[in-house]
Order: sequence, then structure tokens, then C-alpha cells
Amino acid sequence: MTRFAFQIHATSGKARTGTIQMKRGEIRTPAFMPVGTAATVKAMKVEDVRRTGADIILGNTYHLMLRPGAERMARLGGLHQFMGWDRPILTDSGGYQVMSLSELRKITEEGVTFASHLDGSRHMISPERSMEIQRLLGSDIVMAFDECPRADQPRDVIARSMEMSMRWAKRSRAGFDSGEEHAARSALFGIQQGALDEGLRQASADALRDIGFDGYAIGGLAVGEGQEAMFATLDFAPGQLPADRPRYLMGVGKPDDLVGAVERGVDMFDCVLPTRSGRNGQGFTWNGPVNLRNARHAEDTGPLDERCTCPVCAKYSRAYLHHLHKSGEMLGAMLLTEHNLSFYQQLMAGMRAAIAEDRFASFAADFRRDYLSKA
Repeated sequence: MTRFAFQIHATSGKARTGTIQMKRGEIRTPAFMPVGTAATVKAMKVEDVRRTGADIILGNTYHLMLRPGAERMARLGGLHQFMGWDRPILTDSGGYQVMSLSELRKITEEGVTFASHLDGSRHMISPERSMEIQRLLGSDIVMAFDECPRADQPRDVIARSMEMSMRWAKRSRAGFDSGEEHAARSALFGIQQGALDEGLRQASADALRDIGFDGYAIGGLAVGEGQEAMFATLDFAPGQLPADRPRYLMGVGKPDDLVGAVERGVDMFDCVLPTRSGRNGQGFTWNGPVNLRNARHAEDTGPLDERCTCPVCAKYSRAYLHHLHKSGEMLGAMLLTEHNLSFYQQLMAGMRAAIAEDRFASFAADFRRDYLSKA
């Protein structure tokens, strides 16, 4: 089985559908990766995650290095064996969580020193250490270590951050390549930065292309800039990256974000939204999001979504889901998470089919018409 190969099967406008081949299995694109922050997709068993249609999940380097620890994870056989998932896993670099979760941190050219949000213990992540942690976890797709500044920072601050991230990308490449056996069976993605600035994004893409990666991520979006600004950036950012490699938009997003990003040439996504929303009583449907805590569902005997083919919609009513969430029963979180992940995978499958049949524009128009209505 090949280490890493990406094949585009069809296009429809800028939208692409294809497959990524890896030693642990095939990933159909466009792909949505459920987030397994702490070696678990919250409220789900891994076999049920796979049953929703997920080909790959995401693991979180920052959280796993703090608990249970990367070296311990390696002693336990790696992340796949630890959590019982035998398909590909992508791990983020740890950089974003260091920036967003650590109150006390110091960024230098060497890397980032920070205090754990769990117990205040001091740690340091450099590009080399990030590659080592992801190697110890046994990641299939490793992300380069980068800094993700807020989009509202001055341009010169964003430029300096992007340039440092590109130097870190080069060090990440060298650190990954030194991994011998792991490097021989895994892949490394670079991360484009530059916030909302087209010129900075182009400079970042050029630097990443010079280094050379298996795939390319679009970082620094979905951090509060809003959908309009994100889409405006995605009008140019994917096209700045190599067309023959996967393009991964990190941390996105809502269902309408996914459709708009695929429309602009993105192939891969991850987001905590379907699982987090499932725990908080929000279900996603083809007619938009639904708040199951709302009293209007208390006697509704219909399914959450009549068009959904998941086991939850086949068996349980809105009234029951409403009761579970109002009662604080953990089954409510479990069922709604399963539905949400299933809905996301049905959406991705629908997009793949529409691209294959060159009807993506009409699919996107129909989706927005229904999704932006009231469920």
C-alpha cells in the first residue's frame, strides 16, 4: 500500500472530488474529520464514528502531550491502538491550542514555552518537538508547527508571524524526515498563514511550495473573522496552493461553511461543532439547525430530520430527544452527537456525488435554500 497518494476523480467548477490513499486506508474527498481531542470523539464509540461514514479522524497534539503524555502513548502502542481506531488519524501540531488555551506563554524563534491549562506545569513545543510528539502518537497525517495570529492584528505583525511560521515549516519538514520508519509510512502537511491578506497568503504558499509537502492546509481562518471574510479569503487562497495536493481548511465549520469552502476548492475539514452541538442540544438538519431544548419539540413525534438516514432519526422522536436534553440525560448527548456526525457525513457524500456528476452549483443552491429556512 502506498504511503500517500492523492487522485482527483472529477471537478465541478472549483469543487473537486477524489481519494487520498494511505497505508491505513482510503480517504474520500471532500472529507470531514470528526475531532477526537483526547483520544475520543466525545460521546461516541469508534465503531459508531466509522459507521457514520468517517474515513479519518483528528487527534489533538497539545491535549495528548499533556494527558496521558506522548511518551506514555508510545509505550501503550500509539494512538490507534490506544483508542481502537484502525484507520487514518490526522494530528494537529499543538500550536493553535498553545495560543488559545495557555494564559502564560512566550513565543521565540525556538518555539513556544507555555503553562499547562490543566496544572500550570511548564512545557516547550518547538517544530522539532511537535514532530516528535506526533511521531510518538503514531499519526498518519502530521501537521507542521505554526503560529496562528488573530486576523485583526496589524499587517506587519501578521507578516512577521507568517514568516516565522514558514521558518518553522522548514524545521518541521526536517524534523519529520528524521523520523525514519514513521516518515516512511506517514505524510506531512504544511500550513498557509497570512490572515485575510492576499499578498501574505501568496508569500506563504510560495514558501511552503519551495519546502514541499504532501498536502497543504489553510490556517488562520475560522478565528472570529466571520463567514463573509473567510469566503473572501477562500476566493483566492486555495488557488495559491498546488492543485495536485489536498487542501485542508482547519477548524471549519458550520454546514454552510463546508458547502461554500468546497465550492472554492477545499478538500478536507475538521471541526468540533457537530459533537459540541450534540452535547448542547443542537441538531443539524437539511432545513437548518434545531434547538432540541425548545418547548415546541416536547410533543413532536416526528424524527429530527425526515431526510436523514441515521439510526437516531430512524428510531427516536424529537419529543424523546427534547426530554433527554431537558432531563440532562447523557443519552441525549450521545444520540444527538451520532446524528450530527451522520448528517455531516451525508452532506459530504452528497457533495462528492454532485461533483462527480458535475452538478455542484445546483446542489449548493438547493442546499442553501433549504438549510437557511426554518427547521
